[in-house]
Amino acid sequence: MPRSTGFPSADAEDDFQRMRRRQVLARLAQRLRREPDDVSVVLPFDEVVAALGMVGEHYLGVAVITLASIVGSVDRGRDFDREFRPTSSRSRERWQRMAAAQRRGASMPPISVYRVGDIHFVRDGHHRVSVARALGWGSIEAEITEVRTKLGTEGIRMPSDLILKDYERLFTERVPLPREAQATLIVVNAWNWAELSETVEAWGFRLMQQEKRYLTRQEVAARWYVDEYRRVVRMLRAANLIGRRTEVEAYLRVVGERYRLIRTHDWNDEVISRLQRELRG
Repeated sequence: MPRSTGFPSADAEDDFQRMRRRQVLARLAQRLRREPDDVSVVLPFDEVVAALGMVGEHYLGVAVITLASIVGSVDRGRDFDREFRPTSSRSRERWQRMAAAQRRGASMPPISVYRVGDIHFVRDGHHRVSVARALGWGSIEAEITEVRTKLGTEGIRMPSDLILKDYERLFTERVPLPREAQATLIVVNAWNWAELSETVEAWGFRLMQQEKRYLTRQEVAARWYVDEYRRVVRMLRAANLIGRRTEVEAYLRVVGERYRLIRTHDWNDEVISRLQRELRG
């Protein structure tokens, strides 16, 4: 709890000034570290849900949530930073009234949030969250509506991370792998998801021609993962052709080079040996 002089209005004014100073200093430190501009921006709810793919929602009721889990907002992203420090003096008067009321012992109504995975987005109560953080609270009461999505929120630190998630979601729609298999595909460059989708669909087309029968996307995805991807990754690892790349990056590179250099879609020891010579030459 911040220090108290016994004068709630004066203390609330000091609380606001302290939060503003912290926001300005954090912004300066971010620039000195040359971090991306959006690293401290409140995550936008609509964009996050669109990138992850909404499945449904249901009301959970009122519960206590940690303030650290609140990283996003439905519609007030410009007034506060990711730590819900005020980004300007626009809301000073309202903020200070609320902080003074809390210092006098008034109760704080529950805020309203959307829960996506293990993070929360404020629907109503942005100032309450900001004041609670300023007063050193660790948690707050909230009315929670849980939103279920196709992908999880892992790896989302800033709005620019949503591009990667959006491409991953499109990949899961085109190549519907089981969740355990999907989790093994590590991609750094968002465009690799699109390249991988095209590669899998082309592989599936050749498979259907070979077997002279139609296969669903689920069947193609499962066959590709076991018969092609895992088998080829094992061969590449044995031939030391992965290096510092992710398995997906190594697979995509070698698939492209294989056809360019050898004009074949086959995989065997001779193909791997030649690729090993060509790619190291």
